[in-house]
Amino acid sequence: MEGQSSVQSEVDRLVRIHGRNRTALMPILQALNRAHSYLSEEAMLVVSRELNVPRAEVYGVATFYSFLSVKPRGRYVIRMCRSISCAKQGKFHPVTAALFEELGIGFGETTPDGLFTLEKTNCMGMCDQGPAMLVNDDVYVHLSVARVLEIIDDYRRKAKADGKVRQVA
Repeated sequence: MEGQSSVQSEVDRLVRIHGRNRTALMPILQALNRAHSYLSEEAMLVVSRELNVPRAEVYGVATFYSFLSVKPRGRYVIRMCRSISCAKQGKFHPVTAALFEELGIGFGETTPDGLFTLEKTNCMGMCDQGPAMLVNDDVYVHLSVARVLEIIDDYRRKAKADGKVRQVA
């Protein structure tokens, strides 16, 4: 369709896959979030219209679930488990401090190059293997300071090789 936005085209494609009903809301939002690292206002508006779901409901779902975001995040979203079990492993605070120092950001922030966003999550179900973290969908357990620095370096090398380093305004 001439003049159709890329968001509209993408949502149309997702509607063909998941259907045009309320049960398609979550998989469509997840797919958009995965593709763009967040859900833009335009994306939420188009989803609302295409599924005939109130905008407030779409926004409510987008802001309720911690794995969805309504603000831009880095290419790699690091979710550090902050459960008591992970903290009791004795390495949580040194690992977290190493992440803060290496990335130059705290929880809820994104690095200036747009590569990493650091978040905390309540439980990842890895209580016997903590401290644990997710980088996008990749799980890392039994973390140490050295291992976390190695993981960050691996993702930086991958981004550089892919040519996907960008500056965040």
